[in-house]
Amino acid sequence: MSSEFTPTKVDGKPKCKISASRKLSLKILLLTRATEELEAEKAAREEEKVRYLSEKLPPLQLSSLSLDQLQELCREMHTKTDLADEERYDCESKVIKNNRDINELKLKVQDLGGKFKKPALRKVRVSADEMMQALFGSKTKGSMDLRANLKSVKKEDIKQEKELTMEVGDWRKNVEAMSGMEGRKKMFAGGAQ
Repeated sequence: MSSEFTPTKVDGKPKCKISASRKLSLKILLLTRATEELEAEKAAREEEKVRYLSEKLPPLQLSSLSLDQLQELCREMHTKTDLADEERYDCESKVIKNNRDINELKLKVQDLGGKFKKPALRKVRVSADEMMQALFGSKTKGSMDLRANLKSVKKEDIKQEKELTMEVGDWRKNVEAMSGMEGRKKMFAGGAQ
């Protein structure tokens, strides 16, 4: 048992030669360096933002302008805000489209990376009886008579339907009889009975 265990390996992995205190100090150094870089990146972004705004939006001199000049300045600012909104909308639509494309490509990659392979299908000749037996199991008889399952219609039902249509008669006569006040009285009298 002692021959299987070597002091340089733990669980099949080589033993680390850096001490725990050294690892901790390296982690602290890496974290401080990362925070410094993040702060520098934030400062650079702020400077870029200030530069961009000063370039796109010069300081306004409103003290010596007349009413017409102020109105013209307002129109110019309105057109600039419209252009900025158009740019923002274009950028947002591009981002949405790119995100949709990325999701579609991820799905395609997942589909391609899958282990499922579509099997090659071959034609098989099956009779109706064999198909019914495969679908319903051994419950079915040798062959099914499809005509036996059809609904049977009795001649009495046909006669009753004809009698009902004869009772209704011509609808125009019924409308003429119900028109006017007499017809309405008959409707109410018939409904009350």
